[in-house]
Amino acid sequence: MKILRNYILKECITPFFLCLGVLTGIFLLGNLIPLTNLVINKGVSLLSIGKIFILSVPVLLGYTLPIACLIGVIIAFSRLSSDNEIMAIRANGIHLTNILFPLAILGLILSLFCIILNERVIPFAHHKQRVLMKNLGVENPTALLEAGVFISSFNGQILFIHKIDGYKLTNVTIYQPQEKGPTRTIIAKRGEFTTIPGKEQIKLKLMEGTADQPDLKNGNSFYKINFDNYFITLDLSNRKQIISKKPKSMSLKELREEIVKMEQLLVDVTDLRTEYWRKITWSFSPFVFILIGFPIAVITNKREKSANVLFAVICTVIYYLLSMGAEALSSQRIADPAWVMWMPNLIGITTAGILNLKCVS
Repeated sequence: MKILRNYILKECITPFFLCLGVLTGIFLLGNLIPLTNLVINKGVSLLSIGKIFILSVPVLLGYTLPIACLIGVIIAFSRLSSDNEIMAIRANGIHLTNILFPLAILGLILSLFCIILNERVIPFAHHKQRVLMKNLGVENPTALLEAGVFISSFNGQILFIHKIDGYKLTNVTIYQPQEKGPTRTIIAKRGEFTTIPGKEQIKLKLMEGTADQPDLKNGNSFYKINFDNYFITLDLSNRKQIISKKPKSMSLKELREEIVKMEQLLVDVTDLRTEYWRKITWSFSPFVFILIGFPIAVITNKREKSANVLFAVICTVIYYLLSMGAEALSSQRIADPAWVMWMPNLIGITTAGILNLKCVS
């Protein structure tokens, strides 16, 4: 049995790491496109982008590792089934539960690893990545300029730029909230920007537009002026600050402490509790996926390898849809996160149990 167990595990390890590498690589390529844009068009240093790119790996492993478990097991046992090795094992009087047991142990080991990943590694990487992204503007202020979004990184200014072509801007709107009185607005058809050497500032030259000017007789009102050229300085000098952690960036211990703290202040902690249980329940997804993958590969027709992979994709989609549904029910305070976040795992284990009973009988 020891020889058979080692043989089975060896068959599963190769497709597992292959799938893990391919899936993680695909997701990383999706993240690489906006990061490449920062290097080419914004002049952000490769070192900063490299750090952000590397920190994406552990964050993505939280998703790709469980999927790799499912696909790896299905590919391995589809191969064994197509070569009649499953039939040979049964013919020699070896019950399939003897194969399932070491797989279940492997799933538990991987789930324990995922607990460490979700509790320590991913929160650290997620927070560090946010800090680096937030501080990109300190190193290179032009990296903060992005078309089609509201930019609130500059002190006292909110920008909206319709189009950016190199250092030229098209249809620029700048909002300047006032402590007392209405928000001041500056609108320009065109603009150009340059960085100020040695300072965390951007100098804007706006052209063909209008600007609000305070009424000296009434500070709560403005009057419009038309301009051909208008100069304004965007400041980042106070941008370096401690960036607070989001729930996804907190460890389980930090989440518990934050929950207790917020409850004492009579603040709703539903989102914190949802994230707390999400980290725990998602950690057991490798165990669930391995238990589901084994019977799918054994029960289905031995020649339908592509169909088995399709089943793996369907199972993955269903699991994560159930997880998102449970998260939505929890966030909307329809159900207690302490039990609703476990529902995808319970449904998965129940389905795996039924399939495995059919498989081993």
